[in-house]
Amino acid sequence: MTRRLLFPLNPIYAAAVGAKNAAFDKGLVRARRLLWSVISVGNISVGGSGKTPFVIALARLLKQHGVYVDVLSRGYGRNSDAVEQVDPTGDVERFGDEPVLIAQSANVPVYVGARRYAAGLLAENILGNKGIHLLDDGFQHRRLARAVDIVVMHRSDLQEKLLPSGNLRESLGSLHRASVLVLREEDVDLEQELKRRGIEKPVWFVKRSIILPENLGKAVAFCGIGRPDEFFHSLQKLEGKIVARSTFGDHHRYSEGDVQQLIRMAQAQRAEAFLTTEKDLVRLSPTQRTMMASVVPLKVAKLVTAVHDEASVLQSLEGLLPPNFAHSL
Repeated sequence: MTRRLLFPLNPIYAAAVGAKNAAFDKGLVRARRLLWSVISVGNISVGGSGKTPFVIALARLLKQHGVYVDVLSRGYGRNSDAVEQVDPTGDVERFGDEPVLIAQSANVPVYVGARRYAAGLLAENILGNKGIHLLDDGFQHRRLARAVDIVVMHRSDLQEKLLPSGNLRESLGSLHRASVLVLREEDVDLEQELKRRGIEKPVWFVKRSIILPENLGKAVAFCGIGRPDEFFHSLQKLEGKIVARSTFGDHHRYSEGDVQQLIRMAQAQRAEAFLTTEKDLVRLSPTQRTMMASVVPLKVAKLVTAVHDEASVLQSLEGLLPPNFAHSL
């Protein structure tokens, strides 16, 4: 069944989302408040907006300026209900792939739990002194109060339909709740388009780049992320070195069969390396990595997000956060 056939269900989904938001807007349901200030980072579409790299970039920026910061995450796809701190070298089945990647890349504490409030309490009980929580994928998680709501946008959000026939979790009208919108530097025109649609919010721009391994040789590229086309497009500069490619679903858990398939592709194409993303690498078990590396080296293309005008971003946050937290920026 194509998703287009699900369009008649869109009004039902829209009504459910609208009812939930109205309940919070009217105070019928109250958000719970943690001791520390919360900065939410989210999006309005399913997968591939660049939210996770932005969380990593913001966590690093705050940490570099002496702010104690941690990350609270649901841990999508994890097989545990425990509220706990993420081990950066731990199992993605236990913690979730994005929390493990954030813990590794940002080098800040990450806490997971379906109830982000409970994860925040754990963080505050462990440390005690004041810091700032970054709430990963928090725009729709309105049960936890926040001081700042950052929404990472993708160009396609302006053309998408609501779930289930499209990829929008909420309509563009929900952006009126946002404190700040994040756009890619190449999407500068979207700022005016959003204003034309009545959405006037402060905008931060980010630069996204990819760091490719040197001396790669012929490679089999594979990924299981939200927008695989963007990953493969970024590899065009390799000038024909990608001899085969394979795409898996977002958050895909790699099986032994998947690994064997990739190995056969590498052998058939006489490849000299496997190339994948950091998010995919954390989803490969140590055994799977060893299997692949025994055939040809397993290499990673690193996606890096950098915030334009860091001083302005920090100044903006200082104006949005309560005074007792803002003074630390």
